[in-house]
Amino acid sequence: MTDAELQTFTSIMDALVRISSNMKSMERELRCPVCEEMVKQPIVLPCLHSVCVLCAAEVLVQRGYPPPELPPEPNTPTSSPNTRSPRQARRPPPKTDRLDRVLRTVCGTYPGRRRKDTPVLIMMFPCPTCRCDVELGERGLMDCLRNLTLERIVERYRHTVSLGSMAVMCQFCKPPQTLEATKGCADCRANFCNECFKLYHPWGTPRAQHEHILPTHCFRPKVLVCVEHEQERLQFYCRSCQRLLCALCKLRRVHSGHKVMPIAQAHQALKDKITKEMNYVLANQEMVQAQITQVESAIAQTEVNSAVAKEQLNQCVSELRGVLAEKQGALAKTIEGARAQRAEALNSQLSEKQSLLENAGLLTYTQELLKETDQPCFVQAARITHNRLVKAIDNLQHFSLTADPSFRHYHMDVSRELKLLCSMDFIQAPLAPVIDTQKTLAYDQLYLCWRLPQDSAPAWHYSVEYQRKVGGAGPLWGGVKSEGTGGGSSPWQRLEEVGGTSAVIDRLEMDSVYVLRVRGCNKAGYGEYSEEVYLHTPPAPVLSFCLDSRWGLHAERIALGKGQTYARSVPGLTLLQAADRALTSCHLTSDLLVADVSVTQGRHYWVCSVEPGSYLVKVGVGLEAKLQEWFHLPQDMASPRYDPDSGHDSGAEDAQDCPPPFCFLTMGMGKILLPKSASSNASSAPLTAPLPPRLGVCLDFEKGRVTFYDAHSLRVLWEGTVDCSAPICPAFCFIGGGALQLQELIANRSTEHTPPRRVTIQSRATNLSN
Repeated sequence: MTDAELQTFTSIMDALVRISSNMKSMERELRCPVCEEMVKQPIVLPCLHSVCVLCAAEVLVQRGYPPPELPPEPNTPTSSPNTRSPRQARRPPPKTDRLDRVLRTVCGTYPGRRRKDTPVLIMMFPCPTCRCDVELGERGLMDCLRNLTLERIVERYRHTVSLGSMAVMCQFCKPPQTLEATKGCADCRANFCNECFKLYHPWGTPRAQHEHILPTHCFRPKVLVCVEHEQERLQFYCRSCQRLLCALCKLRRVHSGHKVMPIAQAHQALKDKITKEMNYVLANQEMVQAQITQVESAIAQTEVNSAVAKEQLNQCVSELRGVLAEKQGALAKTIEGARAQRAEALNSQLSEKQSLLENAGLLTYTQELLKETDQPCFVQAARITHNRLVKAIDNLQHFSLTADPSFRHYHMDVSRELKLLCSMDFIQAPLAPVIDTQKTLAYDQLYLCWRLPQDSAPAWHYSVEYQRKVGGAGPLWGGVKSEGTGGGSSPWQRLEEVGGTSAVIDRLEMDSVYVLRVRGCNKAGYGEYSEEVYLHTPPAPVLSFCLDSRWGLHAERIALGKGQTYARSVPGLTLLQAADRALTSCHLTSDLLVADVSVTQGRHYWVCSVEPGSYLVKVGVGLEAKLQEWFHLPQDMASPRYDPDSGHDSGAEDAQDCPPPFCFLTMGMGKILLPKSASSNASSAPLTAPLPPRLGVCLDFEKGRVTFYDAHSLRVLWEGTVDCSAPICPAFCFIGGGALQLQELIANRSTEHTPPRRVTIQSRATNLSN
């Protein structure tokens, strides 16, 4: 063999080895998730996963469903060529009447048949891949298509890696001279040797045009046909249902309004996507290899850390044993001391009692003492004996043990300790925090408040993450993030080591939607994220001001709170005195409050809260020069031609078309009055809406427009015009009793903890659509 031939042979062998290794690495993708073997006659479940048809049938039977109808096995007598000829194999099954099939397709049932005569049995299949129950429908496995593509890949895999070492024999040779099959006929669904193939497929006959394939034990249909309509090819694809459809299935009412496309278009679109995705993966092999290295390192680190954790566990248990042993010794020593002390006392009492017996020590001594004749000596020696006898007689009359023989006080109650030991477990990370939607708000800054569930482990600190949604206002405030939300997103940013249960986020963009989430951290690491909430920042810079009562007509009835951000109007004695004239005249009292600042340019936004129990409160803006003039003239206020809500005077509207000098919204008694627009019918009444907890006002000085918002969701309530030819200031008017509170700036709230560290979470993912 020359060098060139050797080099060619070596390159061919290397290519074969490389192909064989690539095919072997694909073996995991070709295994059935139920039997863990190569798939055989795989079917596609509604969740798009594939399993063997026999495995699926066994799973359904195990769940109590009736045995499903299955296609015959390829090597059973019903399908073996030994019991039928190729001519019989080519004979098509009897066709169902087309009108009958059309009626079943369009009407869903036969004409004249009552619907729901019997309860429909819906089969649920537990998919082992996605680990959830999948609805198969009324017909069960008969509605599932065979995965012919997967069968072809398995067939190529078997021939490549020589897994099909068992030879496929010709099914038409007479034994014992049966030869190995060299060809298979897809139309006859049989395997042939060369001679038998020529014999059953002679030249010049239609059978010579049959499609021949490699020998196989499992023949597949040439094309996919509809499982409900026999002989109907699948020509369409429904994107809404993600199902293949035939021409009759497309006519069904269930697919009306769905996005249905031809199968060729769906094939090309899906093929292009898969090709693009595969090219992306191939182009990022370095990233894949780096992640593989990271996972392998994590596996090794897991083994090391688990060994360390086991050692720490053994050490903790040993310490517990040591403490228990030490405590056991101390308690046993206490019991032994008590036993010795009580035994000594009882033994002493026993000796005294024994001395009282006849012929015992004390009585014998007393008898000898009584024999003494010398009186002074007797008196001197008998006094102590007398005391002992008195004491002994008293003990006889009032007998009691000198020590308690029971040890009830030395019994231990370890129920609490046992409960603690039974509840002893590894430290747990904090549970997902619950965000307080009542306290969380977006104003000049973003204020987020949360709490931990009661059964959660304590947290050392928290991590707050927020992200700005790009493209569209997004969902409502407080909504939970759902899949498929339109628009892009900026990178996640994080506030690390937040000490309390609230955080303030600054440097935000106006009129934007931010997504926020928070999680706790302790020795066990970070816990789960809270539900994501959405906050909408104000549409304009926040205007900070205080209330000024110097223009009030009845300033003695207005009480301002600390900082002049809270005001309460009380009608007082003046209105009661006017009640005598209520039948003869009309008295309308009003109290005016204006801001201590005025606006001459730009856009500004502020928020206030009106107490629901207020009688009538007007909130809006007006020309600084006109407010004092008009609100100090009771005849103008009482004029029926004057409408302070719209700011229009009826005579002025007839005379000239100019914006009003002020614009107000009236609210009270838990309602808010939305004035009628200029385009609406003049006879129509204004609308009312529930009073929002917080009312937002946005003034655009250049455009001369005032917009009122529900500050909680930034929903527009009403929009009006105002004359901005002179300085404009926010104004508030009380008619009767009422109270309002200006929204405090979040920046003015005191924070006891140090500012958290701000970081940006960089994403390494690349958008495939680029």
